[in-house]
Amino acid sequence: MAGLDRVFVQGIQFYGYHGVAEEERRQGQRFLVDVELSMDLRPAGGSDQLSASIDYAEVLRLVKEIGEREQYRLLEALAERVATALLERFPAAGVRVRASKPAPPLPGAFEAVGVEISRP
Repeated sequence: MAGLDRVFVQGIQFYGYHGVAEEERRQGQRFLVDVELSMDLRPAGGSDQLSASIDYAEVLRLVKEIGEREQYRLLEALAERVATALLERFPAAGVRVRASKPAPPLPGAFEAVGVEISRP
C-alpha cells in the first residue's frame, strides 16, 4: 500500500460470537476492528466530493454487519471476510484490517489479542 493515500476507520466496536472456544461462540464478546483502505485521494481533495472518496459511514456499516451477523472460529477468517467485502464494495487498491479481542477468555494480563492482514 506504499505510495497511495489512505482512508481509515479505527476502533470499530461490535459484539460478536467468534472464537475457537464454544463458550466464546455461545456467550459472545466485544471486538475491535481497524480498517485502512488505500487509494489516490487527489480527486477527492480537488473536487471536495464524497463520490471521489470512500464513505466512512458505509465502511463502518459493512464491518459491523459482518461482525454482528456472521460467525467465525478464527479472527483470521473474520479479518479475511472483512477485507474481501471492503475490496468488493469500495474502489480501493488495497486494504489493511486489524481485528482484536480486548477481553478473550485467556489467563494473564494483556491489553488485547488479534491479527492484522493486508490485501492488495
